[in-house]
Amino acid sequence: MKAMTYHRYGGAEQLRLADLPVPEPGKGQLRLRVSACAVNLSDWEYLTGAPFYARMVGGYWRPKQPVLGSDVVGIVDKLGPDTPGFAIGDRVMGDVVMTRGGFAEYVCVPSELMVKVPESLSDAVAACLPQAGGIAVAGTENVTAGDRLLINGAGGGSGTMALQLAKQAGAFVSAVDNGGKVDWLRALGADEVIDYRAQDFTETGATWDLILDMVATRGPRRIAKALAPGGIYRAVGGEVRVLLSLLLGGAIYRGRHKSIGMLMVPSGRELTARVAALAEAGRIAPHLEAELPLAELPEALARTGHGEVRGKIVIRPS
Repeated sequence: MKAMTYHRYGGAEQLRLADLPVPEPGKGQLRLRVSACAVNLSDWEYLTGAPFYARMVGGYWRPKQPVLGSDVVGIVDKLGPDTPGFAIGDRVMGDVVMTRGGFAEYVCVPSELMVKVPESLSDAVAACLPQAGGIAVAGTENVTAGDRLLINGAGGGSGTMALQLAKQAGAFVSAVDNGGKVDWLRALGADEVIDYRAQDFTETGATWDLILDMVATRGPRRIAKALAPGGIYRAVGGEVRVLLSLLLGGAIYRGRHKSIGMLMVPSGRELTARVAALAEAGRIAPHLEAELPLAELPEALARTGHGEVRGKIVIRPS
């Protein structure tokens, strides 16, 4: 089978299109003929080995799994032992970020993480949902009408879906991203757009009830200035030193009625099914920038890692 592989940490230049044996499913696994696999920022982190937590999971010195890709949609073509509820020919979707392997023609995935794709969703749309949609749902869980929400990194896959859910809840949404996405984010419904290259949202004097930060770069002191009394800040990812400072230093601000910490996303079958149902009902619609062949994955990953993609890119391995 064709697969995009890498064997050392680095940039997109480490990726090579290779021929690999078709994998055999083990206990509790399904083998999928991959229809679509979305590109996520987590793929870039596993490729580069940074932040450091990517190496803690993916291999300290070199990658343990040579094939990236976690948001997978495919057709079940072989069942491993103990996979109740599935049959050959089922079209399924899921987030396999801990095992990866989706940027290939075939992949074996844990059946416990997979759900059947609603008929109304295309392969490409379904592939955009599990990881990015899960973050969006978890990040906007407690948003209510009248809340002021800031999304840092609003132009990516999670950010655009979080923007949709927040606006449906009646929130005022400030979207932060690069200047090339300003007009586009306004068109998507953002009430205010901040170009992070021109202005630091923590220095504007404005405050928000909730800040959802896709890539944390600021410590708790700066974040606290941008939180309203009773405000909540949640980081999705970022450098380890920044995340540690938020977890440790954020405790200081609890007495000031400001909550600073990480976003806990309960990834798994239940959340994926919930996100799929929201998409089926038309409440979230991922913005799909492009569907590309496997050979174009290196450029797609580099653009995702550098924050250039509007929404999501989906790879079609075959």
